Amino acid sequence: MQKIISVIGARPQFIKAVMVSRAIKEFNKKCNDRNSKIKEIIVHTGQHYDYDMNDIFFKELKIDPPDYNLRVGSRSHGRQTAMMLEGIEAVLKEEAPDSVLVYGDTNSTLAGALAAKKLHILLAHVEAGLRSYNMDMPEEINRVLVDRISDVLFCPSKNAVRNLYSEGIANSNSRKFPKVFLVGDVMYDSVLFHFDIAKKKSAILRKLSLFPKSYYLATIHRAENTDNRRRLKSLLESLNDIAKNRAPVIFPVHPRTKKAISSLRIRALAKSLKMIEPVSYLDMLLLEKNAKTILTDSGGVQKESYFLKVPCVTLRDETEWQETVDGGFNILTGSDKEKIAETLNTIEKLNIKSVRFYGDGKASRKIIRIIKSMFVN
Repeated sequence: MQKIISVIGARPQFIKAVMVSRAIKEFNKKCNDRNSKIKEIIVHTGQHYDYDMNDIFFKELKIDPPDYNLRVGSRSHGRQTAMMLEGIEAVLKEEAPDSVLVYGDTNSTLAGALAAKKLHILLAHVEAGLRSYNMDMPEEINRVLVDRISDVLFCPSKNAVRNLYSEGIANSNSRKFPKVFLVGDVMYDSVLFHFDIAKKKSAILRKLSLFPKSYYLATIHRAENTDNRRRLKSLLESLNDIAKNRAPVIFPVHPRTKKAISSLRIRALAKSLKMIEPVSYLDMLLLEKNAKTILTDSGGVQKESYFLKVPCVTLRDETEWQETVDGGFNILTGSDKEKIAETLNTIEKLNIKSVRFYGDGKASRKIIRIIKSMFVN
């Protein structure tokens, strides 16, 4: 039996990992040979730990409880990564897996990758090859480092593959690693699978008294925005202006963002700027689909808006999901209030069509099939 350890720790990773876990279960169900089946062990670092950012996702998405929960919690980048590395290393020594699977670009991703590589365990990176080319972003540092040491790189797009090749990470004609595979985006798999469930189960529109296309949806959580008082104040003022002059703004507030906003001491915010607690994945899908436009600094939300054919304004100066910009589905504004306002005047007039940049919705199955093939004698 092949043993895979999946390292997760943050909300976006739960969404990605659930689809790969489903693919493993599908594979095992079809496999008659017990020795050929896959055993997945889930290690949760505890990077996201409160109910709204953690427990609700395991419950709603029916993710199996983690086999290990390191409960690291919120720390400085260095201390958090070090504590994760220590905990993951202990698990890997105890379990002796055939491979380790890491997702995305968080500190959990980096810690899992370092632990696996130091112990000479095959390391596979899901969502490899993304680049914003902004090394001030902690996520960019994590991406570059993890891609450099990974044995197997699963790319969500052709651009991601090109990025890896341009950095000298290429497929070898021999049996040596690293190996680069274009598989598509596991988040697309997730949206396709969960959206119909969201329509049946989510009551978020009724709960917030919303009608389709009658509101804007906003999220802010990147350190470049939350840790910069000038940028955060400009963004909050923009959302306030939109809520006053255009339509209500629904703003699920990340815990870090909530703390940063409170320090600004901004008064007289419009009642129609509805700052709410973080919502579940199914609720978020329904809010995204029915929004007039989405304003966000989240990479995941940018993609989901594209998958759901909703205009997106990205509150950053660059994006790792350049395909959405090149295709005209997404416009970068940074934190400039005038640019945000000008963009809203034009973006809703766009005729957004579906262009398949991120695969066919079968990325998770491809990942499992490839990993499995690497251990066939």
